[in-house]
Amino acid sequence: METGTLKDKIPPHNNEAETATLGALLQDPEAMTRVITYLRPDDFYKNSHKKIFSAMLDLDTRSEAIDLITITDELKKNGELDSCGGAAYVSRLTSSVPTSANIEYYAKIVQETSLRRSLERISQGIIAQAHDDSQNVRDIIEQAETKIFDLTNKQFTGNYSGTKEIVSQTVEAIERLYHTKDNYTGVPTGFKPLDELTGGFQNSEFIVIGARPSMGKTALALSMAANITLRYKLAAGFFTLEMNKMALMQRMLTSEARINAIKIRTGLLRPSDFHNLTEAAARIYEAQLFIEDSPGLKLLDLRALARRMVSREKVAIIFIDYLTLITSENKDLPRHEQIAEISRSLKALARELKIPIVVLSQVRRDAEGKQPNMADLRESGSIEQDADVVMFIHRDRKTDQSTEDAPNISPTELIVAKQRNGPVGTIDLVFIPQYTRFELKAQDMQ
Repeated sequence: METGTLKDKIPPHNNEAETATLGALLQDPEAMTRVITYLRPDDFYKNSHKKIFSAMLDLDTRSEAIDLITITDELKKNGELDSCGGAAYVSRLTSSVPTSANIEYYAKIVQETSLRRSLERISQGIIAQAHDDSQNVRDIIEQAETKIFDLTNKQFTGNYSGTKEIVSQTVEAIERLYHTKDNYTGVPTGFKPLDELTGGFQNSEFIVIGARPSMGKTALALSMAANITLRYKLAAGFFTLEMNKMALMQRMLTSEARINAIKIRTGLLRPSDFHNLTEAAARIYEAQLFIEDSPGLKLLDLRALARRMVSREKVAIIFIDYLTLITSENKDLPRHEQIAEISRSLKALARELKIPIVVLSQVRRDAEGKQPNMADLRESGSIEQDADVVMFIHRDRKTDQSTEDAPNISPTELIVAKQRNGPVGTIDLVFIPQYTRFELKAQDMQ
């Protein structure tokens, strides 16, 4: 099909389904409750049908009966009866359908053709924008993806459930918790005290982990991602803007195989190390961890890739390492305003995708050697305001004097300084730099 002929084609619609839907509503006013959750006047292609359905909605809102007399009177009061074909046309609607039993089938056809028209409008808009050299290509893609996602959300319909269904589902959920020994409503991190404090990372939450450089931000995020994908068998996305994917995977292998990172980098491995490495690689191979390592990733690109991860890979959580490396589209803005824009956008993205988004962030140099607090988050105070959960990593810097038989263990505090919907507190962890790995203290292990 030549694109030049699209403007001459009639938009998708189904006149028979529209008249059948309206006729069924006139036959059975109670049927309105079955279609009102997903059908709107704009879903009708024919203008007269839009007006008739809108009048029906008005009557339903006022709890008045919907029949030939009331709908004719309503259209007459609105001055729209003649433009809808008069009383004769409204009367003929009832003869267009033998029964109201199939109204949901007719209404679904009306909704589907409405969605097709919306797709056509979006496509035409994209074509027009693509020929406008003044518009940024990334902006066009971002707007297109947002509109497409809005269309998918339009298809969701509300419904209520009886106790029989709810009890069955609840008991099944309790049984799953009993067998897995987990009691978290969100995505568990694998660090039990943290999950008990937060209930797991909750959907739609914007979570910030702050620390000074070399405190282990990436290691902590990677430890969480490993627990989520390997232990809990959930899918996770990981945006690494500072390291490439090979270096990140090397860290993950080091952590899971418990092999000294220096030995892997130098290649000085023993046969037993290779055995551990192979076993760890086999476990990670099956994990649903999706890594994006483009340096200087733009905010719009990140949002688009995140949507794709959720849509295609069904990721349950996304990690971003780290916030200030994301490139803003508005480079003319002061840096603190750019960071504020990025922070707000990521919070909105978490709500849109209905998953937790965990972002790593640097803290100010002033926090060196002391417990960091929310005022120490760098670049912008909006991070503190936007975040639903803020955590800080705090530990003393120590020279690694470990041996292969006695690796260095660095006591670490994970400070939950803010939790919008729960308590705050401090979690005791240990950092093992040789394995770039965080673990619970021995007494807190499961």
